[in-house]
Amino acid sequence: MSNPMDHVHVSTHPLVLHKLALLRNEMTEPKKFRELVREIAQLLFYEATQDLSLARLTVQTPLGPAQGYEVAERVGIMPILRAGLGMSEAVVEILPTVHVWHLGLYRDHETLRPVTYYNKLPAEPDIDLSMIVDPMLATGGSAVAAVDILKNWGAKRIKFLGLIAAPEGVQMLSTAHPDVEIYLAAIDSHLNERGYIVPGLGDAGDRQFGTG
Repeated sequence: MSNPMDHVHVSTHPLVLHKLALLRNEMTEPKKFRELVREIAQLLFYEATQDLSLARLTVQTPLGPAQGYEVAERVGIMPILRAGLGMSEAVVEILPTVHVWHLGLYRDHETLRPVTYYNKLPAEPDIDLSMIVDPMLATGGSAVAAVDILKNWGAKRIKFLGLIAAPEGVQMLSTAHPDVEIYLAAIDSHLNERGYIVPGLGDAGDRQFGTG
């Protein structure tokens, strides 16, 4: 019998762990916070795309032709607004050919349920790999809703890329969508009564944009 956590990947890379500690620090100002989000997102994206298919190609160097490769899959990323924006910008820096679709979800503070207010998906699926990016996987409600939207749209292969998760969020996403691989920098202790990850890092959107 397969382990239900086999599709959950928590990075152990020294650079990820080093930068994550700086990200958590309440003294880290928004500019540095945004830089750390971008850097960690790029490292996690590197880990999450090791199975991308490649196609051979030939390039001309100053000394002659050389055999090489190019990414053969069409990748689309869906940042959950607004906190996912910093992560999506980081991914575009590494792979400029990605398609970027924005999804607006907010968590109702009374019910802790996600509410969709913006969806920029095209009419038909035109990619091979869809990747949801959101710094925090807390209750899991927004992630599940995002996967639901992608699957209803026609996406077949989906991954989730986040920075910090609560066990409750991992469990909810894994139960609802066991086929979705999850890539994280850390899984923390628990959710508090307000639905925030503990110890977490606070509100990722507020800390990126200096609000709240």
